[in-house]
Amino acid sequence: MNRLIPSRAQVERHLPILQWSKTYNRATLTSDGVAAIIVTIMLIPQSLAYALLAGLPAQMGLYASILPLVAYAIFGTSRALAVGPVAVVSLMTAAAVGNMALQGTAEYALAAVTLAFMSGVILLVMGVFRLGFLANFLSHPVIAGFITASGVLIATSQLKHIFGIEAQGHNLIQLLSSLVGHLAQTNIITLVIGVATVVFLFWVRKGLKPALLATGMAPRLADILAKAGPVGAVVVTTLAVWLFNLDEAGVKIVGAVPSGLPPLTVPSFDPDIWSQLFVAALLISVIGFVESVSVAQTLAAKKRQRIVPDQELVGLGASNIAAALSGGYPVTGGFARSVVNFDAGAETPAAGAFTAIGIALAALLLTPLLFFLPKATLAATIIVAVMSLVDFSILTKTWAYSKVDFAAVFATIFLTLISGVEVGVSTGVALSILLFLYKTSRPHIAEVGLVPGTQHFRNIKRHTVETHPDVLAIRIDESLYFANARFLEDYIYDRVVCDQPIKHVVLMCSAVNEIDMSALESLEEINHRLNGMGIALHLSEVKGPVMDKLARSPFLKELTGQVFLSQYDAAVALTPKTAADGTA
Repeated sequence: MNRLIPSRAQVERHLPILQWSKTYNRATLTSDGVAAIIVTIMLIPQSLAYALLAGLPAQMGLYASILPLVAYAIFGTSRALAVGPVAVVSLMTAAAVGNMALQGTAEYALAAVTLAFMSGVILLVMGVFRLGFLANFLSHPVIAGFITASGVLIATSQLKHIFGIEAQGHNLIQLLSSLVGHLAQTNIITLVIGVATVVFLFWVRKGLKPALLATGMAPRLADILAKAGPVGAVVVTTLAVWLFNLDEAGVKIVGAVPSGLPPLTVPSFDPDIWSQLFVAALLISVIGFVESVSVAQTLAAKKRQRIVPDQELVGLGASNIAAALSGGYPVTGGFARSVVNFDAGAETPAAGAFTAIGIALAALLLTPLLFFLPKATLAATIIVAVMSLVDFSILTKTWAYSKVDFAAVFATIFLTLISGVEVGVSTGVALSILLFLYKTSRPHIAEVGLVPGTQHFRNIKRHTVETHPDVLAIRIDESLYFANARFLEDYIYDRVVCDQPIKHVVLMCSAVNEIDMSALESLEEINHRLNGMGIALHLSEVKGPVMDKLARSPFLKELTGQVFLSQYDAAVALTPKTAADGTA
């Protein structure tokens, strides 16, 4: 009966809030409160802007920034990760739901809510079954390339609001063509507002805090005011539109934003909608998880903390379900906000819950003040935010380090820009997996020899070593599985047929962590064919878990040679001259 009752440790593992809340005190509360104020100030304009980027009503950005933060505070393991709407996921949401031809209808918002729910369910299932390791198959350079291209697409898509014109398109060519075709309709006042806001926000990022510190202002206050730059832009441009009736001059504004707390919403369970959104939900889940975990691990390492990736899946899954049930759309951990949260002194996930309270108050009290907010201001906020995501240096880095990685990154960037975000991210995922299979299907195999005066064996092409004509010693620098087993077979056969003195082949398995059934069958075939040539097959330095699996098969009994503890033992046994020389 007791086995059915989970222990306190098990409960705390699945509810991290029970761990950090035990040591919560007034000092921690103060740190979390200050961080929450700063992140709230930053998140209000961002959440509005990202909702518009996703093609959704502005208030849905606020809704997606309330309950999801509370859910993550309960289930998440990162002390600093700030969950909410982010640019890339907003773009992916727009691409997924936009393909359903529902934009501007109530069904469009419902589809976005359903997408959040589906993403949450996928993440929860992955967390329950501990499938977080699947994200390791995504090449980080490829993901970086996708995010860079997405940043370019996002910034380009917002130029229509900066110019005050209409422009459509799902890829860079369509967007640029549409922008150029409508440039004659540019609204000069909108352009002035947009450009001025972009310049101001870029200056705020780098120049405002040093300027405030130069006046003698306290560092913490200067930091808060610097982070409040986007809010300042919102206030000034909104007042300008209201005072001078600029909306009557063609400046497009947000308009009425419903005030109040998020409504209780129910996602659609229509099988047709689920089938259309499933791939997008899966990609959003995986990409969001990879980026969230990357940020969370980086910040946790700075304070010698740790996160649990599988529990992060649960935390992010709960956050997305909470978004779906409260009128929001897909969310994940944001890089910029998380760094701000960390730098502002957040000690626990409670900072996110306090941020949710701040956003809730904004949704209750401030939304009527947003009526005259220019869309150009929100577009400028998005452009400045996503430009930090654009990093084309990944191309030069991969070109210098690995041409194969470069090809994958370049293809991801190119296809994302030319064919759109869904094709780009799908290509990135496929290329990551294919890249892994390609690299491991052609493992590095080195013929090794004894370094004189030692018991060490090294590559004969890199070091001056001693070899024996009767013995072929090769080191396999990869686990053996179905994709590379035949490669090993071909290598050994090609090597022995042209070298008649060979009487022994020794496979040095120090880097082999796994041998699957296909590889075992290849070893059995190698053993059989070498035996027909009068050559004995030996193994050396086989790891314990691998040896355990081999022992459960008939392979060791049929092995024509021996299994040696070390490569040096094999050399001594097979070439008596080695022992006589006393090279050890």
